[in-house]
Order: sequence, then structure tokens, then C-alpha cells
Amino acid sequence: MSDASAAAPTMIDPFGRTVNYLRVSVTDRCDFRCTYCMAENMTFLPKKDLLTLEELDRMCTAFVDKGVRKIRLTGGEPLVRKNIMQLVRQIGRHIDAGRMDELTLTTNGSQLTRFASELYECGVRRINVSIDTLDPDKFRKITRWGELGKVLEGVKAAQQAGLGIKINAVALKGFNDTEIPEMLKWAHGQGMDMTVIETMPMGEIDEDRTDQYLPLSLLRANLERQFTLEDIPFNTGGPARYVKVAETGGKLGFITPMTHNFCESCNRVRLTCTGTLYMCLGQNDAADLRAPLRASEGNELLSDAIDEAIGRKPKGHDFIIDRTTRQPAVARHMSVTGG
Repeated sequence: MSDASAAAPTMIDPFGRTVNYLRVSVTDRCDFRCTYCMAENMTFLPKKDLLTLEELDRMCTAFVDKGVRKIRLTGGEPLVRKNIMQLVRQIGRHIDAGRMDELTLTTNGSQLTRFASELYECGVRRINVSIDTLDPDKFRKITRWGELGKVLEGVKAAQQAGLGIKINAVALKGFNDTEIPEMLKWAHGQGMDMTVIETMPMGEIDEDRTDQYLPLSLLRANLERQFTLEDIPFNTGGPARYVKVAETGGKLGFITPMTHNFCESCNRVRLTCTGTLYMCLGQNDAADLRAPLRASEGNELLSDAIDEAIGRKPKGHDFIIDRTTRQPAVARHMSVTGG
């Protein structure tokens, strides 16, 4: 066999970017109702529309066959999906076989005391936990239903299980902007990295996003009054740009879809729990993979549909938040696409 034919398969989009990272929303349901993400009274997808766990495994395996090396499970809240560990274990077999580099997930932390050890056993080595404030009352206000104490217990359980943790915080003007320095010290003091994220105009919510929006360029300038931030080339395969914080020794990431989109190096596509593939978080163009998946016991039709979708991955997105653009950039909620 020649070296060329033995080479691992790769998916290349129209702009020459290698697509090797799949984010999978395993459910649109969540046990929180974060104000910047969901309306309080959400209408969730009928369960009959969701891919089964077996179908999700088939989808993920088809992408691994095409060169995906990293899969992140998201939601909603992925750990509220019934029997979710079945899927985690199945995908984890690709790591054991050397066909994948990493399986991770993003969680609100509410279920970690229950699942942390099993996640590690299934091959997960690091997770992202979303925490926007360390004030219990503010935490209840922003999540509507969440309990900070339960989440912090989950973080502790995950660390004890051996999982690396990165804290994700959405920067919200007038809510947690002044709290970010203390959160940074807390996270780094616990041996966790942290990433701050600009709020994104996705889905109708009960708040005005123009009141919430905080450019991270402004947040960084404020942080630099207290901390020495040094740009570093560290990369986890996602969109964050990282700095080293001299005073704490930890890393801080900035995800800036609004002020400085990260499209030029995008290596990601997103699969929803109904089998819809979004080639870009901020565009509505999508591909139905559920129909070809269910049309045949083999994966030939699915493979062709994936190729066709990657062939129209766009160059980037253009999110806008201002007083004149009241409508979200895309109508679907973040919980549908998967964070």
C-alpha cells in the first residue's frame, strides 16, 4: 500500500480548511434556563424527532471515518439525555482504537457528581463547565433554575475523577463584568483554565441583548489594569485565543464571535440532535443527514451527504448586536445547535 493511500482521510472545505472537529448536540433540553440562551418557557423538540443514541453513534462514526479527530458533546445539557453514557462509551472506543484524539463535553455541571467518574472511564479527559458567576443569588437569577452549590460540587467531583476542567463564562455587561477578575483568580487557584465568551445573537430570548453585550476588547483592557496578559499560541482546537496571566500562572481564553470572528481558522461543523448539520454557527445553511442515515443500513448515502455539506461550508459569519438589529442573527437557540 502506498503512503498516499494509507494516509488518513480528511475533509477539506472550499476555503482549504481541514474540518476535523465535530460538535454534537445530543439534546436541546436543559435543566437550566440561562437568560442569554433560552426563553423561560421553551418549547422543546418532540422526542420522536431526535436521533436515537445508536443513530448518533453511527453519525459520529461516519465523521470519524472521514477524518474527524475531536468530538465535543453539547446540548442543551448533554448529561440530561437519558442513557447518555451509552453514547459516550461508544464514541470513546474510537480513542482506544487510535482513530480519534479527543472526546470532550460542555456541561453546566449540574450532573457531574453523578457522571464524572464514568466520563473518565469512557475516555473523556477534559470538560468545559459553564459558570457565569460565583454569587449564588446571581447564579440563580442568570440560570433561573440552577443551584451554584450543586455545580461546584460537580466541579470538585470531576477534578477528583481526574478530569481537566476549563470554566466558560459568558461576559454580560452590568451582570458579571466586574466579577470576572475574582472568577479568574478562583479558577486558576483551583488549577482550572478559564474562557470568557461574548454573548451571541441566537434565538429569541426574554432579554434585550444590546443591554447584555460586552465587547471582550473592553473586558481585556479592564483586566490589564490588574493582570499582566501575554498572548500565547496555545490552541485546544476550538475558537478561543489564549493569554497567559502572569500573576496566576493560568491561561485565559477569549472567544470573540462579535468583535473579532475566528472564521479564518474554523475547523468545525455542528450536528444537532435531529441530524441537521450546520456548517457555520452563525449561518442558517444546513444539511439534513437524518434522511440519508435512515434511508440505508450502510453509510454510503450518509457519506455522500456529508461530502456535499462540507463542500458548501461558508467562509464565515457576520453577527451584529445593536439597537437597530433587534432580531437575532439566526432564529434557532444556541441549545439547538450546541454551544
